Amino acid sequence: MSSIQIPEGYKSALGLKDTQIAIKKVKDFFQNQLAAELNLQRVTAPLFVEPSSGLNDNLNGTERPVAFGIKEQNDHEVEIVHSLAKWKRYALGRYGFAPGQGLYTDMNAIRRDEDTDNIHSIYVDQWDWERVIEKSDRNAEFLHKIVKNVYEALHVTEKYVANKYDYVKCFLPDDISFVTTQELEDRYPDCTPKEREYKIARLHGAVFIEQIGDQLKSGDRHDGRSPDYDDWSLNGDIIVYYPVDDIALELSSMGIRVDEEALRSQLLKAGCPERAELPFQKAILEKKLPYTIGGGIGQSRICMFFLRKCHIGEVQVSIWPQEDLKAAADRGVVLL
Repeated sequence: MSSIQIPEGYKSALGLKDTQIAIKKVKDFFQNQLAAELNLQRVTAPLFVEPSSGLNDNLNGTERPVAFGIKEQNDHEVEIVHSLAKWKRYALGRYGFAPGQGLYTDMNAIRRDEDTDNIHSIYVDQWDWERVIEKSDRNAEFLHKIVKNVYEALHVTEKYVANKYDYVKCFLPDDISFVTTQELEDRYPDCTPKEREYKIARLHGAVFIEQIGDQLKSGDRHDGRSPDYDDWSLNGDIIVYYPVDDIALELSSMGIRVDEEALRSQLLKAGCPERAELPFQKAILEKKLPYTIGGGIGQSRICMFFLRKCHIGEVQVSIWPQEDLKAAADRGVVLL
């Protein structure tokens, strides 16, 4: 049975070729806005890393990375990155970025354990960004300031796209709202985390849901987060309400990164204290890496959002289940 939902009466306003032209316009404009808002410089980044480095993002700790052996190195095994959350911090220190300066890069990943639907694919493409901060910046006030900068880049991009394409009407609010995961649980105790996200996104239009990864009062977690990059008390997701599909749509996950105290605590909570001996994690504990804030912003996600597509496969080439391809085609929707 197909896992996708095609809204009744949906029809793409752009054909295949015009969609490709529009995708480039959206990406070019948005990344320039993001770089200007956060003072970021574009850099190149790895597609794969060594498992022993500790640089790969282990996401929720259950997803299997795609790995392969390098022939000329006696089949030495490397892993395709899940994200560049850790590599970026390492790169900022290596390249000598100062506080207030940062980088961004194109990140491409394969998440073979992903369950695909209208907004999920096994292929992930995003802008990964990271910026050096002072330790005194490790607080909620500074986090909110950076969230507002990222949201402003999104807000301005929507206006740009609406100016280019008559069928696009602006609906993002002028300002983003803030709520913690505990506040959400207290407000909607009988709902699942995803149901809470939908309700709050529908209410505000755009919201930053804070403090993801740690246990709530109920003993549950709102969502999983790797213990060795985001500080679970200083992170979150930018969620918007997307009326085309009537869903809460996550556009960005971001946060202030762990310092030595937060890393020790979160490794213990996650039941993996042994990761403290990996090179990247050890460098944090020994204060050899800069304090940073960073995040990821889905490239296909924002193209889908700004171009008002109902399925991420309309703006991204990937592999889709045959039943999804048929279900989309039966409704006149072409998945790339």
